[in-house]
Amino acid sequence: MNDDRRVIRIRPGSPADAPVVLDMLDSAVVWMNDRGNTEQWGTTPYSKKPGGAERVERYMAEGAPHIAELGGAPVGAMVLDSGPSPEMPIAPAGEPERYVRLLVSDRRHAGLGIGATLLAHAVRETRRAGVDLLRVDCWAGGGGELIAFYERNGFVPTDPFLFGAWPGQVLAQRVGAHRGPGKTPESTSKAGPGRR
Repeated sequence: MNDDRRVIRIRPGSPADAPVVLDMLDSAVVWMNDRGNTEQWGTTPYSKKPGGAERVERYMAEGAPHIAELGGAPVGAMVLDSGPSPEMPIAPAGEPERYVRLLVSDRRHAGLGIGATLLAHAVRETRRAGVDLLRVDCWAGGGGELIAFYERNGFVPTDPFLFGAWPGQVLAQRVGAHRGPGKTPESTSKAGPGRR
C-alpha cells in the first residue's frame, strides 16, 4: 500500500501562502540558533526583522512561488525569479536565467529531501521555460555546509560576495534546456535520503 503521507508534492504558491512561509523562516532561525548558528540569519525571528515580512510578501506576489506539501500540509517553499534580488550585490548573469530567491523547509521534517525536491522542481521549471541557467545564492559561512548542500544538488560555486559582513556564495547549474527532449546534464541530482 502506498503511503501518500510520505510523498512530497509541489503546488504553485500564492500571496496567501506568505504567513506559512514566514512561520517556516521563523522556525528555521530558532533551529539554526539551537545549533549554535547565529550568523546566518541572526537571532531575530525573520517576521520581526525590518522588511522581512514585506520581502516575503513581495516574493510571493511577484516571483514564481512553489510550496512543497507532505500529507497536504506545507513543509517547504521556494520562489523562482528571473534574476537575483536587486538588494544583493550579485551581478546579472548576462543571459536568461532562473534564480532561486528563497528556499526554506520546515525543520520538523528535516532529512526527508524537501529542499532537494524543491531544487529538482526548479530545474524542471527552468528547463520548461526554455532557459539553460539556474542560479542560487547562499550563506558561505559555517564551514561551507550550505554550499555543499547545493553542490550535492547539481550546483557549482561561481562567485563569492559580501553583503556587508555576511559572506555569500553564488552557485549555478546548467539544466540542459537546449539539449533536446529527454536529455539531461550529468550534474542534475535526484533527491534522496539525508538531503535537506
